[in-house]
Amino acid sequence: MPFLIVSPYLIHLCLFVLFPVVFSIFLVFHKWNIISPMEYVGLDNFGRLFADRLFWKSLWNTFIFILVHIPLQIILSLMLAYFINSKIKFKSFFRSAFFLPVVISGVVITILWQQLYGLESGVINQGLMAIGLGRIEWLTNPKIAMVSIAIMATWKNMGLYVILFLVGLQTVPQSYYEAAEVEGANDWQKFRFITLPAINPTIFMVVILSTIGGFSLFIEPYIMTDGGPLNTTLSAMLYIYKQAFGYYHMGYSTTLSLFFALIIMSVVVIQKAFVESKEY
Repeated sequence: MPFLIVSPYLIHLCLFVLFPVVFSIFLVFHKWNIISPMEYVGLDNFGRLFADRLFWKSLWNTFIFILVHIPLQIILSLMLAYFINSKIKFKSFFRSAFFLPVVISGVVITILWQQLYGLESGVINQGLMAIGLGRIEWLTNPKIAMVSIAIMATWKNMGLYVILFLVGLQTVPQSYYEAAEVEGANDWQKFRFITLPAINPTIFMVVILSTIGGFSLFIEPYIMTDGGPLNTTLSAMLYIYKQAFGYYHMGYSTTLSLFFALIIMSVVVIQKAFVESKEY
């Protein structure tokens, strides 16, 4: 009876977790385009990976996105959460307003921002022209295209982290702040020596979730730029997708996926060790 009760979960686990993982490891050593029979190639896919300059460029683009996206997201989310946590009116409204983009379809958000970033008719450039500034090539300039995508992704995901930081801030005992006021501490000192250490677990959670989300960058460049201009917004996930469903290199794309997963795991482990050892 116990196994019968948990059988739906076990079936789901086997079909959608274990089988894909095992099959992916099997595909790493094969060449397959879905139509033709599989061909065993040994470690050739790994040799192709290390010689693939476009993959390493996509990986570098992903790291650039993360370096812009994560600090921006953490700082803005913490500032907004600190603002909402203060004694202001309409707290529920602000929480809902900031969280709304999270529940809206990523495709819809991306298309909206694509229109905002438009060179001629985009609202942002029209606003810049109205105040006497020139147009900015948000998505067509190789130097700023990925930064533009990072800004949009930050706006979309910020609401989730605002809520997480808000929960963390509300768990800090008020007696700590009252004792600090008695000792003559100013607002910055209270934030620096009380708030930050108290929400350290929340910061760690936000960093990990932001990192995983940053490495998963796909919808934004796929819809807005298709990896251009000059492959400067080609993310690793988008490149893997193109190898799999654009060129039908299923074995090679699986090799890229597993290698990419190892990179994500390594980065998360390093972040975990750094955040947990950090003394504020």
